[in-house]
Amino acid sequence: MSKHSEKAKSLFHEGYNCAQAVFAAFCDETGLDFETALRLSSSFGGGMGRLREVCGAVSGMLMAAGMIFGYSDPKDKAAKAEHYALVQALAKRFEVENGSIICRELLGLSVKKESPALEERTESYYKKRPCADLVACAAEILDDYLESSHTVAGKGQEAR
Repeated sequence: MSKHSEKAKSLFHEGYNCAQAVFAAFCDETGLDFETALRLSSSFGGGMGRLREVCGAVSGMLMAAGMIFGYSDPKDKAAKAEHYALVQALAKRFEVENGSIICRELLGLSVKKESPALEERTESYYKKRPCADLVACAAEILDDYLESSHTVAGKGQEAR
């Protein structure tokens, strides 16, 4: 496991949601303070507020990718396309490794959304939910990309 995947898994076990765990694990790369990272990503846990849509671990990974590699000029279509290609590649790798990027599918749930009330995080909760491993996986995927982009940058090319 990479440094960020271990940190993300640890944060998840502390009680942070899946998006918070991944996004906040990358504060050293994004330059965000921990509190801001937690607040920004707080809505994306449980597949966006327990709507069970896009997995929060994926959302956290993509938020971190945006902070590190994202574009800001709305007229720079090339940068936008390049960034969207990165987003699609990261999401595809997560999907290949886990079978989906959709929270309810990853959890084997038939309902589209659940009550906003949270389930108590007990030992049995962690045994029946793959979330801690999904959080670690998402962070590992982004770490792999960061490592490969730094390798490319180290060969005289600028990493985006």
